[in-house]
Amino acid sequence: MAFLDNSGDIILDAVLTDEGRMRLAKGNFQITHFGLGDDEIDYSLFDATTGSAYMDVSILQAPVLEAFTNNASSMNSRLMTVANTRLLYLPILKPNEIYAGTATAQHSSENYVMCVTEETEDLYSSVTGIANAFTGDDGKYIRIDQGIDSTDVPAAAIIDPDLNETQYMIDIDNRLGSIVSSTGATRARVNFIDDDGIARYYLTMADPGEFVVDNTVYTESSSTQVIAGSRGTIVQFRISPGAALVANPALFDKIGSTVDVEGTVVQNIDAFVRITGVTTGYRLDIPVRFIRKVE
Repeated sequence: MAFLDNSGDIILDAVLTDEGRMRLAKGNFQITHFGLGDDEIDYSLFDATTGSAYMDVSILQAPVLEAFTNNASSMNSRLMTVANTRLLYLPILKPNEIYAGTATAQHSSENYVMCVTEETEDLYSSVTGIANAFTGDDGKYIRIDQGIDSTDVPAAAIIDPDLNETQYMIDIDNRLGSIVSSTGATRARVNFIDDDGIARYYLTMADPGEFVVDNTVYTESSSTQVIAGSRGTIVQFRISPGAALVANPALFDKIGSTVDVEGTVVQNIDAFVRITGVTTGYRLDIPVRFIRKVE
């Protein structure tokens, strides 16, 4: 990573991401959309005490980041255009840990804990936040709610169409697991796996398995809701452990460690699953812990 001198002429520094290079190699590369970000901008440099032509000159001349080739590192702060100029709030993504009792709850370690073998599942029968990821027979899954988390916007109000997420991207280390539906009956289709082994899934409301659904509960006093204001959609899924985790403990030995979980020492690998709303670009990293009984 480096900075580019922006004190003179405007610089255009363009590179292809992993997906862009893949499409170029396939011969179907065509730019139809583009994104803008402001990760490196320090807005505190805006000086309203100077003349109108110089208030933002320090910002305009500040060094900018060179283009990233790693798609996982680019544009953490995505800019967006919304036609409605009267908006006071923007939506967020928020884990829903209270829906359907403990089915969507995190473990007390503040991770979603996944048992990768049936022997590991036997150690933690019915423990809140520890899922039977191998057999998938306990009904536990991850649910993320989208909407405006403010009581200033009534829950019964319809969220602005420009802010409603109907598509999500989910990124997960392909060695560790894959994305399946909340019931476990439908396996999500991987769109591509980058050169770092990160699998990306595009999930939409049209996909089978009900990965993305409307949040149809609009009552403000609902005890199963975590979004205080106007509600948009829900993305919900389970994680099926990767073959390398199930077959042998070699990957745990290589990149994992051991940890005490509910009084039993097990092998573990801690990771994050990234969820991104395609419409707004809002990102949420979900902490996930894969555990395996010590052999």
